[in-house]
Formats: sequence, structure tokens, C-alpha cells
Amino acid sequence: MKKTPTGISPIIAIDRRASKPLHRQVYDAFRTAIVERSVRAGQRVPSTRILALELGISRIPILTAYAQLVGEGYFESRIGAGTVVSRSLPDQVTFPETRGTQPAKVQVGSRRLSKRCANFSPVDNVPWRRGWGAFGVSQVAFGHFPFQVWNALVTRHCRSAHAKSLDYGDPMGSKDLREAIAAYLRTARGVRCEAQQIMVVSGSQQALDISARVFFDPGSRVWMEEPGYRFAREVLAINGCQIVPVPVDYSGMDVAVGIQRCRTARAALVTPSHQYPLGVTMSASRRMQLLDWAQNSQSWIIEDDYDSEYRYESRPIASLQGLDANSRVVYIGTFSKVLFPSLRLGYLVVPPDLIGRFRAVRLAMDIGPSHFFQAVLADFIREGHFSRHIRRMRLLYSERRKVLIDCIREELGFGADVTGGEAGMHLSVTLKGIRDVEVAERASHENLWLVPLSTSYIGKPSRHGFILGFGSTEVKDIPDAVRKLRTLLTSK
Repeated sequence: MKKTPTGISPIIAIDRRASKPLHRQVYDAFRTAIVERSVRAGQRVPSTRILALELGISRIPILTAYAQLVGEGYFESRIGAGTVVSRSLPDQVTFPETRGTQPAKVQVGSRRLSKRCANFSPVDNVPWRRGWGAFGVSQVAFGHFPFQVWNALVTRHCRSAHAKSLDYGDPMGSKDLREAIAAYLRTARGVRCEAQQIMVVSGSQQALDISARVFFDPGSRVWMEEPGYRFAREVLAINGCQIVPVPVDYSGMDVAVGIQRCRTARAALVTPSHQYPLGVTMSASRRMQLLDWAQNSQSWIIEDDYDSEYRYESRPIASLQGLDANSRVVYIGTFSKVLFPSLRLGYLVVPPDLIGRFRAVRLAMDIGPSHFFQAVLADFIREGHFSRHIRRMRLLYSERRKVLIDCIREELGFGADVTGGEAGMHLSVTLKGIRDVEVAERASHENLWLVPLSTSYIGKPSRHGFILGFGSTEVKDIPDAVRKLRTLLTSK
């Protein structure tokens, strides 16, 4: 049996008819790869015996080339440790004939892009998304996650791995996790569902993207809350949808305005339990209006229920999907807020007659979700760790939210209109007479991460203020952070 190579070699084209000796061809290939940085410092290279087998040549030219590379300082070789690219090489090495990994010259305006892609702006460039600290939106209390329990489950599944688990899984997700999710949703969220309706996805963004591919054609008109979630807006845009902004008031999306603006819209995207960014809850009458509109117009409702587990002044609000008697609602949920974002697991609840359509789109996109963490999460839910974690975090976030609201009222007074503090992991503060983007840019230098409310609007913003996350901010740090915000608002 052949030995497995101990390292990866660059592409070496051996030409026996060339005038250049074989050892020089090997030497030049490695030297060029090192200079062009396609192999990096500390990277292991194959043994001389293995490389000779791969290239189909004698070992002697390989030994000669390696000896020269070691002598010139490109390689390091130690007995028992193999041969690696020298760690003492500088980050940048000059060489007269560099190609390969060097970036090519690009003439501005010479490359064709889709119109949809060209309209997107680089989100990472905005200062309020560059750091970690007070008021960061979507940041959870990572330090309170039950690492010991999670690590034990991960270890259990690592030790019980089997050959079948390495194959493609069901495009809808693992059966065990889907059953666990369905049981949780029926009990805690009032969702009407069975396990076969659950599709496991890599977060709410992918859930929305799959839904858009099933429901919409280029030019389809879709209601969206105004203000609304920017990343959801961009998913609709990249699928060619025409967004119809529908204003949000203290009762949620104004369905009557939506009907006036576009009665025949293909769908409505809503966050009824805790609207993003204002945080309001859609009233019962608005929910019934929305369901009636969807049935009468043969339209769809996409319900994004991203953080409804955390409600502080009442029991969690039942889902809109649970009120739907006509299978017009697609329900989206995620574990990013209740567990941690890098898990990259969420779910869709698909109407029974559309399961085949959603499955076909999923197969065309990425075939299916990764198996391992689905198995870990299924056990985490079934063994009761998930519900216990939610209860603990609800108490923790409730305290942080109360302290934040009290500090805002004390420091900013009646000029600050606070909404959305009854649920979730963020609230919004509306302020008059400010330019929220300018304040947010200055705040980033003070380690405050304020998302400007005005950036959540498609059109001209009717409110200025900030979206303040409190999930990752310790209680003891909140008063000082709010005082910093007050100073920024009063300074010029």
C-alpha cells in the first residue's frame, strides 16, 4: 500500500525532453511557489520518496533539489519532523518572474456584473458593524452558554461517528432534529406543523432566499415593513423582487396601507412577534387583516420569528402561522439568537403541499445541511438543555433590558421614545433633531455600536434614532454606556 503524502506539493511539470535537468525543474517549481506565496512559511512539503513516486522520476533529482533549497534557506529540515518551508522567510519576497498568485491588473469598468449585485453596498464598511461592545445588535451573551453540556454532546457524537454520517443527508434535514423542532414549535410557539414540514437551513437568510426562489419571479411585488431588516431587503432584491414598503406603527405593519399600495402583491414579509427594528408586536386585528388579505389575493405571508422566545412582560406571543387556516404562511425561525450565530442552523415550516417544491430548490442550491451539528442540537433539545437555557437567558436579558430602559429615561429624559423593550434582544430609541448616522460614526470611536434607525428605511426616514442591542452588555456596563451616548448627543 502506498503511503499517504506528508505534505502538499505545488504543481510541478516534469519535461524529460527539456534541456533543464530534472533536479532544476523541481527546484524552480518550489522556489517559484514560495516566492509567489502559493506555499507559505511553515507549510509541510512531501517527503522525497513520496514526491518521486508522484512525479514518476528517480529519488536522486528530488534529493538534489531539496538539498539546494535547504542550503539557500527556502526549506527547513529536521530529523523526525520532515521538511517544511522556512519559517524565517519574510512575508514579501521579490522575484523577477512572478505570476500565479499575484493579483492581475484590472481595468475599472471592464467587468460585467448583474444589475442586482451592483446595487448592493459593502455593509462591512459601516463603522457600527466593525466591533464588539455596548449596544451591538444581534450579539448574545456568549459567556452564559452551557459550554460543558454542549462540549459533552459534541464529544459523544465525535466518538459515535459512523460511515453513513459522512454521506449526503436528507435535503430537508435530519429526522431527529426536525422532530425535535416540530415538538418545540407546536408547544412553545403555537405553530401548526409536523416534522415532515420542517426544513433545516443555515439561518433565516437562507430560509428567506429559498422561499423567494419558490414564490417569486423577477418583478414580483412584495410587501415589506418600513422600516425593516436590511439584509432581508437585500435577499428580496437579489431575487429580482420589487419591494413595496408598508409603514409600521405601534400595532405593526399597516395592512390597509399595503392594500392601497399594492393589493395584488405576491407576498408580505413580516416580523409580527417582535418587529425589526422598532420592536413592536403586531396586534390581533392586524394579524387577521393580513391573513384575510393573503387568502383573498391568493398571496403568501413569510413570517420571520427570529427572537420571539424572549418576552418579558407576558407570555410569548403565539405565531401568526398558528392562526392560518389556509396554509398561506411560511414560518422562519433561527437558533442564532437563542444559542449562537456561528451554529448556522435555522428552520422553515413549509405548507404541506409545497414540500416537494421547497425540497427541489434546496437540492439545486446546496443539496442539504451539514449533518454533525444537527445531531448535536437534536440531543440538546430532546434532553431538555435547550428549554433550560432559554429560561436562564430570559431572566438574564430581562434584567439587562430593564436597566437599559431605566438608564435611557434617566439620562435622555422624555425626549427619547423607547419602543420594543417588551421582547427580544434589542429596543429602539427615537430622538428628534439628530442625524443618527453621524452620531453612530462618532460613537464607534467610543466603543459604542449604535445602528442608526434611519438606515432601516427604503425611502426617506420618518424617524431618526438608534437600534440598541443589550444581549452582550453586562448590567454593570450599561449606565456608563448610556452616559457616553448622552455626551455624544449633546456634543457637536
